[in-house]
Amino acid sequence: MIWLAWRQFRGSVTMMAAVLVVLAATLALTGPGLASRYAAGIADCTPDGTCFEFFDRFFDEYQTPFLAVSLVVLLLPGLVGLFWGAPLITRELDAGTHLLVWSQSITRGRWLAVKLALTGLAAMAAAGLCGLLVTWWSDPLDRSAVPELAQMAPVVFGARGIAPMGYAAFAFVLGVTVGMLVRRTLPAMALTLAAFAAIQLAMPLLVRPHLMPPVSGTFELGRENVDGMGAPKGGSLQIFLRTSAVPGHPGAWVLSSEFVEPSGRRSAGSSDDGPSSTIVGAVPVSTTSGPCAPQAGPPGMNGCMAEINRLGYRQQATFHPLERFWPFQWLETGIYALLTLGLTWFSFWWIRRRLS
Repeated sequence: MIWLAWRQFRGSVTMMAAVLVVLAATLALTGPGLASRYAAGIADCTPDGTCFEFFDRFFDEYQTPFLAVSLVVLLLPGLVGLFWGAPLITRELDAGTHLLVWSQSITRGRWLAVKLALTGLAAMAAAGLCGLLVTWWSDPLDRSAVPELAQMAPVVFGARGIAPMGYAAFAFVLGVTVGMLVRRTLPAMALTLAAFAAIQLAMPLLVRPHLMPPVSGTFELGRENVDGMGAPKGGSLQIFLRTSAVPGHPGAWVLSSEFVEPSGRRSAGSSDDGPSSTIVGAVPVSTTSGPCAPQAGPPGMNGCMAEINRLGYRQQATFHPLERFWPFQWLETGIYALLTLGLTWFSFWWIRRRLS
């Protein structure tokens, strides 16, 4: 039975192995140079405090390959469910070959167990290896990424660590289960893709924020959480507060961020004048004299920020710090493992009681 399952599956395994070899070779050749350039840049910028400028330049230069390798890891589990999981049993049902196997000495349970074990372990190994390779290669970029693309950000979190292995196992068994219920290959593939995409969207929106109690705090305004200052309106200076960052917690996943006035009133208004990831606060300070007056050359942002902080304006944020990356990886992978085990149990029950 194992030999027969391998004969049916060896073409897909060979193709996946070839893709992983190419990816691993590419990352292995470029990774050391990337890490070396990051280390050299940090060493140069640390003495004069210009590391923010270095982070921006470094990440901008490698942003395209960063997004490309992340996308590969994000898509891999869905492709596993689509092309490995959904057709695995459905094509046997379409062709009627399952009846021939069951008429021999092979039981239904053993037939399904071999198929699930062989293909499922290969899927998990491929996704796990891909995720860990990209995590290793992207480490310098993760440390210099803009907050929206930091490790804890939803768009990046699923492409790092061990989580892709859990996604792949779940997507594969989901495809198998849907295939057995639908019994038609193309509809099963479509339903598997739709269901997996819906769950992948629901996880960061509804589940992941509550895996651990978030941290809340009030922070002074500064370079880390302010995108800039806008032209005065109505006698007040506009402050563009970056909603995806909090001071002292680089790489944090910010769930909510508000601009708080000294009175405690919160401002969450937006403006077309600022970046899309900002909210706007209004500060009634003089822009003709004092720390916030125009300077020769670039505005004196540090002095102006000190004055605004003295007046009592703050950022209030709720977030998950970067230190929770690995605990979240294990918790989320565990959730997908439980879902996978549940679908596996249902598949065995269905094939023994309902499938003919």
